[in-house]
Amino acid sequence: MAERLDTPKAARRTLLPRVRVEQDAFGKISEGIARFMGTPRFLLYMTVFCLLWLGFNTWGPESLRFDSAALGFTALTLMLSLQASYSAPLILLAQNRQTDRDRVSAEQDRQRGERNLADTEYLAREMAALRIALSEVATRDFVRSEIRNLLEELDEKETERAEAAEAARGDGTEPGLDAPLPRSSPSSRSGARDARRSSGGGRRAAAPPEPR
Repeated sequence: MAERLDTPKAARRTLLPRVRVEQDAFGKISEGIARFMGTPRFLLYMTVFCLLWLGFNTWGPESLRFDSAALGFTALTLMLSLQASYSAPLILLAQNRQTDRDRVSAEQDRQRGERNLADTEYLAREMAALRIALSEVATRDFVRSEIRNLLEELDEKETERAEAAEAARGDGTEPGLDAPLPRSSPSSRSGARDARRSSGGGRRAAAPPEPR
């Protein structure tokens, strides 16, 4: 029976058990080794190790020598090659982990920068709105200038009223009246007296005679 592409593949059983290695733990170990290999201490240790190897296989007892100088220290060459072949993948693995961390850090920095930009734009809009609102509010200097103008207008009105009162006193009118009081002439007074006499004589003529 042919396997279909839309059918999940069944797990196969193997004779040897699968070794599950925690990637994070292995990555930490590789980073520790890579960091140690990049220090002056590692170079010093490697130099001392190589000098001891060469000195022992050159001047040591012939029965105890395990790497012949005549063959060009083949064992030391193989050991250094093995160390280099393992150190290169460990360094690459540490670099990959550092690249992942840098990418995550850059993403976080980008998000933080976007939030800071949004906050800055919001604060700028709020400051502009406050500036517009404050431009429409009466300031202390504006209120003082308006009060000063009102006081000057009141002083001018008081001065004009006082001048009008002085002018009214000089014309013989009472202050506060718009026109002077009318004065009666002598002819009008004599005409009123004659009118009263004529009206009184008529009343006496019309009265009945007194009894004797």
